[in-house]
Amino acid sequence: MPASSYHSFRDPMPDLAGKSVLVTGGTGSFGRAFVRQLVTGAQPIPRRIVVFSRDEQKQDTMAREFRAQLAEDVFRRLRFFIGDVRDESRLELAMRDIDIVVHAAALKIVPTAEYNPFECILTNVHGAENVVKAALRMEVDKVVALSTDKAANPINLYGASKLAADKIMVAANHLSAGGTKFSVVRYGNVIGSRGSVVPLFEDLIKSGAKTLPITDPRMTRFWIALEQGVAFVLSSLAMMEGGEIFVPKIASMRIVDVARAMAPQLPHQVVGIRPGEKLHEVLITEDDARSTWELKDRYVICPADHQRDAHLKAMGATSLPEGFRYSSEGNPQWLDADTLRELLGRKAA
Repeated sequence: MPASSYHSFRDPMPDLAGKSVLVTGGTGSFGRAFVRQLVTGAQPIPRRIVVFSRDEQKQDTMAREFRAQLAEDVFRRLRFFIGDVRDESRLELAMRDIDIVVHAAALKIVPTAEYNPFECILTNVHGAENVVKAALRMEVDKVVALSTDKAANPINLYGASKLAADKIMVAANHLSAGGTKFSVVRYGNVIGSRGSVVPLFEDLIKSGAKTLPITDPRMTRFWIALEQGVAFVLSSLAMMEGGEIFVPKIASMRIVDVARAMAPQLPHQVVGIRPGEKLHEVLITEDDARSTWELKDRYVICPADHQRDAHLKAMGATSLPEGFRYSSEGNPQWLDADTLRELLGRKAA
């Protein structure tokens, strides 16, 4: 499928004029792209954008880069706030006068989480809890949290921690009593993001590697372009009523085909599946499907006690058939080599 046929996820878009937005993990791959979209996209620029992260070096680099690229009046809308989602009081300070929170901070590398389970739980689970508590106390309007396909039927600690975070976000709507709304966005691998196999392959190719490591020739993954992920979060913000898990319709690709697309001349070395890895990923399980609605460009998983049928039906949503499962190996949409190279901005070899 050509990149031009990808869903753009730009409908609907939220009205951010006069709003204040905070992004946790704001110096990560998603955070930087999200902030860039807020200050350069077609939608109104928010009144204030708070980049919340714990890495002072990344904040300094990001601030200098954006200052050089933006008009002074636009750059002045950015705030760089050092903090960790493990620190609830720091989150409360950062969320003063904030209307929208995008929670992107997480420990994401599967083997790292397997080896450092306490640290993963502190950031991914307790961090989500802290975001909820701070947002409730500061009376934030909306919170959308980024999740992962690994949270569906998890077999590794990262996936389990993100499933717990998803449950915390959905349940938070009961605590807000109609005030703050909490929802989740769940998607697959982001092409080119930190922790993705694509930068690994790029580094190996640039260093003159003679082979590329392949965990298993059968392995498949969901893939989404970074710009798509940003647009999907924005459109989900516009659509959310609280408690939903939004899942985009995106393409799959075998890891071995990713390697062939990037370096068709290099042979592969099968190294085996790493601890905690799945052969294929799932975004919607059969059990989730019973409470899921389908729209043209996405699925919406609703909480068990939802009252959104009329709202979603008015948007043209339909229920899913019994036994539906949205998995990377059974996906009807597949990336080919030319499409991947187009998304990466690379020429065919």
